[in-house]
Amino acid sequence: MVVKQSDNGTWFTQFRCKDKFGNEVHKYKRGFSTPEEAQAWEEDFIASAGCTMAMTFGEFFQVYAADVRPRLREHTWRQKEYTIKSKILPFFEKKRMAEISSLDIVRWQNELMSPDANDGKGYSPTYLRTVNNQLTAILNHAARFYGLNPNPAVRTMKMGSKDTKEMNFWTKEEYLKFADVMMESPMFFVIFEILYWTGIREGELLALTPDSFDWSRNTMRIDKSYQRLGGRDVITDPKTPKSIRTVKLPNFLAETIRDYLSKHPKIGSGDRMFPVSKSQLSRVMKRGSEKAGVKRIRIHDLRHSHVSLLIDMGFSAVAIADRMGHESSDITFRYAHLFPNIQDDMANGLDNERGGF
Repeated sequence: MVVKQSDNGTWFTQFRCKDKFGNEVHKYKRGFSTPEEAQAWEEDFIASAGCTMAMTFGEFFQVYAADVRPRLREHTWRQKEYTIKSKILPFFEKKRMAEISSLDIVRWQNELMSPDANDGKGYSPTYLRTVNNQLTAILNHAARFYGLNPNPAVRTMKMGSKDTKEMNFWTKEEYLKFADVMMESPMFFVIFEILYWTGIREGELLALTPDSFDWSRNTMRIDKSYQRLGGRDVITDPKTPKSIRTVKLPNFLAETIRDYLSKHPKIGSGDRMFPVSKSQLSRVMKRGSEKAGVKRIRIHDLRHSHVSLLIDMGFSAVAIADRMGHESSDITFRYAHLFPNIQDDMANGLDNERGGF
């Protein structure tokens, strides 16, 4: 790296470095009034080009986005990007990566954990943990691939909690009250019947087409998901590879769906069966809950309701996980409190294994 004076009295800098993509960069810049100006321009360029961790956090976020975005579903990236831009960049954007300290992270956490945050409402522990994980992911990426050392996230405690709130779900009796009300709206009745009796996700439901069903076996194939992104209808892969599955339908539900399709012959084999939005579904569910006199829950809580029903019916975590598109360990962990008398059963089983005295 060279800073020299030109014949006309001004200063210039000339250097080579590798950018964030590993490409060789050769720069020559002249016209500086002082050598200090030339040196400062050189340092700023090297930082912004990704050659060193002297770049700012805001500049590294662009590097991180270029690396990570192609690997994520569009909806997932949009959520991630919103969280970073609204909760992380305002604090860290101008800080140079190499100068971010563990204390900076603690002070940022304290701001978000303050009771005055979020217009005096505060943030939930699970949301705080989500935000914290986004910052940690960026710093870990910088440490793993771009030489950030030390990683300031290593020495800090995570804020928030990964524990979710008490799980909401409807009992079968509560759902049947709601379903009676929904019979006034045939399409929404079919929608909620599918959601409750199969436990599929909302996006999976809204991506269903007549081609999704095999009526010779009464099965429903889940291999896509619906999102509304930037005013566009977007069909994507399901949430995880495990989510791709075939769900066996009870006979009564298969008949209900076939009857719905027979009354809507204009729905083509590859057309969405239910051309409604998630917000519309939420509004319909809210009104129906009030009219039926049952507690209000989220659309996603119908998935919890289905799992609860299957547990009450005596099915194992492995069988339930296969139907839901989960790992069995996820079912065991998330719904352990719903499995009846499991500790008693374990203790009694161990008694039988040991034998009496």
